[in-house]
Amino acid sequence: MSCDRALREKGYRLTPQRMLVIEALHNANGHISAEEIYEQLHARYSYSNISTVYRTLELMKKLNLVTETDFSEGRVRYHVAEKGRHHHLVCRTCGRIIDLDESIINPLKDTLLQDYDFEADLRHLAISGECHDCYKEG
Repeated sequence: MSCDRALREKGYRLTPQRMLVIEALHNANGHISAEEIYEQLHARYSYSNISTVYRTLELMKKLNLVTETDFSEGRVRYHVAEKGRHHHLVCRTCGRIIDLDESIINPLKDTLLQDYDFEADLRHLAISGECHDCYKEG
C-alpha cells in the first residue's frame, strides 16, 4: 500500500509538506537522510522546517511505512518499506556497504523467537564490521 493512501486510511491529513516528504522518499535511489529530505522539501516549500520532516518520518516509522537504518555515519537513513526488505553489512573502516540477502537473517529471527521468546523486528538491518579488504589490511 502506498504511503499517502495508508496515511489517509488511518485518518492523517496529507499536508503539502507530508506529500513532499513522501515524494522525496519514493524518488530516492536507496536510503535517504532527514537532512536530504529537508533540502528537497525546503527548495519547493520555503515555509517548511526540519522538525516537520522528523515528525513525518516518526509517524511513518510508527505506521511501518518506512524503515530506519543506522549506517554508522552519524545520522540515520530512511527507506520506504513497500520497496522491500533488505539488509546491509557496513564496513566501519572504509564505509563500504554490502547488501545482505534476507535468507541469511531469517534463521536468526527464528532462533530469537524459539530460544528467547523474542519477536525481533528485522525488516531492515545494518551490521557493522570490517569488509574483506580492510580486515586483511589490519
